[in-house]
Amino acid sequence: MQIHIRIFGRVQGVGFRAWTVRQALDLNLKGFVRNRRDGSVEILAEGEQVSELFLRCQRGPTFARVDRVEPVAYPDAPMPEQNDTFVSCQTV
Repeated sequence: MQIHIRIFGRVQGVGFRAWTVRQALDLNLKGFVRNRRDGSVEILAEGEQVSELFLRCQRGPTFARVDRVEPVAYPDAPMPEQNDTFVSCQTV
């Protein structure tokens, strides 16, 4: 299974990427998380427990405020190389 989502709200500068990496590794997922210039966070995750990551991302870390989560219909920025783990990438 795979999810590709953008998360909007107060999601940058609050440890959202590092938190997402920890959650994804805990769930044995592959993929990436990165900040977007518009202030959102983008996540692509693959694995058996992506639905659990999706649920966790609707809350986010302690200091985040998640206003909405939207599916990504098609990538509008270059995709990072696929990895055998879950990584935080540079802002696009």
